[in-house]
Amino acid sequence: MEITQQTLAQRSHSALQNVTLQLALKRATGRFVELRRKATANLPEWEELRERARQIKEHTLNHLDYYLEQLAERVTALGGKVYWASTGEDVCHYINQLACSRGVKTAVKSKSMATEEVELNQALEAAGVRPVETDLGEYIIQLARERPTHIIAPAIHKTREQIGDLFADKLQVMRTEVVEELTAIAREKLRNEFLSAEMGITGVNFAIAETGTIVLVENEGNIRLSTQLPPLHVALMGIEKVIPRFADLAVFLRLLPRSATGQLMSSYVSFITGPKRLERGRIEPEFHLVIMDNGRTRMLADEKMRESLYCIRCGACLNVCPVYQKIGGQAYGWIYPGPIGAVITPQLQSLQKASELPFASSLCGACKDACPVKINLPDLLLQLRHQVNSTATTTTKLDAQKLGERLAMRAYSVMVRHPKWFAAAGRVMRKLAQILADGGKITHSGVPPLKEWTDYRDFPAPAGKSFRERWQEQNEQ
Repeated sequence: MEITQQTLAQRSHSALQNVTLQLALKRATGRFVELRRKATANLPEWEELRERARQIKEHTLNHLDYYLEQLAERVTALGGKVYWASTGEDVCHYINQLACSRGVKTAVKSKSMATEEVELNQALEAAGVRPVETDLGEYIIQLARERPTHIIAPAIHKTREQIGDLFADKLQVMRTEVVEELTAIAREKLRNEFLSAEMGITGVNFAIAETGTIVLVENEGNIRLSTQLPPLHVALMGIEKVIPRFADLAVFLRLLPRSATGQLMSSYVSFITGPKRLERGRIEPEFHLVIMDNGRTRMLADEKMRESLYCIRCGACLNVCPVYQKIGGQAYGWIYPGPIGAVITPQLQSLQKASELPFASSLCGACKDACPVKINLPDLLLQLRHQVNSTATTTTKLDAQKLGERLAMRAYSVMVRHPKWFAAAGRVMRKLAQILADGGKITHSGVPPLKEWTDYRDFPAPAGKSFRERWQEQNEQ
C-alpha cells in the first residue's frame, strides 16, 4: 500500500477544512485522553509498569532471534504451522495459496494493522477469496473503501449519520441513525459470515515464546468467533510482537487497555496455544502463524531507531498529539498515523517516499509522556528529520519554500549568537507584526512563513515592550 500522491500539506488542508472531521476528532481524542487519565490515576505503580514494559521490550529485541525461534518451536510442537515471511508479498502469497488449497471462499478477519500494512484484503480479493472485516469500525471502513483513521478506532471520523447512509446504500437496509440499531444491523450481517466462513484471519497482540501462546485483545467478541468457528485460523504478526515469558504478559495487559481505551481490562482476552482440540484429543482444525519481517529487521539494525519497535499499537500517542487532533489519520497518507506513524512509516515505506511525515509534529513531547513503553518519539522524529535534511542537501534540489525555510533558520542561528542583532531584529519584527495586525491579530497574512500559520489560525500581534526590555528596566530599578 503506497502513500497517497498528494502532499502532506494538501491532505492536511483538506482535513482542516472538513468541519465534520474536526468535530469527530475533538470528541474522540478528548474522550480517549480523559478515560486514560482516569484509568491510570488509581494505579500507583503505573510508572513502574511502564519502565518494566520498556525493559522487557529492550531485552526481547536484543535477543530477538532466540525468542522467535523458541516461539516457532513451541507452536510447531503444539501442532501449529509456522511460516516466515520476509515481505508483505510473501505474506499474501502464502495466505492465498493456503486459502486456494483449502477451497476457501470467505475469510472473516479481525482488526489487524499488519494485514492493512500488506494489503491482504486486496490480495485475497484478487485470488477470488472474499475478505470480511468483523470489527465494527473496520467493517464500516471496508464498506466505505477507505483507510482507517486511527489504530484502535478506525472509523472515528465517521458520524452516525454518515454510517446510516453507508449501511442503507451498501447493505440495502432501512436507514437509521440510532447507534444501537446500526450495531444490530452489523451484528446480524456478520453472524452469517462467521457461520459460513472457511478461514479466520487475525493479528497478534502478543506472542509468548515460552509457551507458544498467541494473545488477542478485543472488546466486541468478533475475534473469538473468527478463531473458533472457521476450521482454519491464520494469525499474522510482526517480529516485534514476541515477548519472552507468560509472566511478562501481566505487565502489558495492565498497560494496553488503559492506554488504548481507558479500560481497566479489555472485555475479551483470548489465549490460543496451538490448534483448537476436538473430542478425544483429535487435532482437525488448522492453526498457521505467519511471522512477518517486511522491513522490521532494518529498523532493528539501526540502533538509533530500534526503539520504535517497542510499540504495542495502543494509539495513546495519537490521542494527545496536537497535529493528529487537527488533521486525523488519513492525512498521514498511509495506514499508520500519528507520532508513531510519522516514525515507522518512513522506515517501512522508505524515507524518500515519506520524507514529510517526520515534520508532522510540534515536538511538544506529549506522545512520549503518553506512551506506555516510554518510546522517545520526539528524539526519533528529530533523528529522521536529520536524515531527511542530510539527504536533501546531497541528492535533491530544494523547492523554493524549503529553501526559504532553510535560509531563515540559518539567519536565525547567526542572529541568536549576537545579542544586539537579536534585540534589533526583534524590534523590527514587532513593528512589522503590528503593521500587519487587524484588531490585535494577524488573521490572514500573505507573508511567508506567517501565511502557513495564519491561513488556519489567528496570530496575536506582539504588544508593548519585549521581555528583554522589561527585564532590563526591572533590573535597573
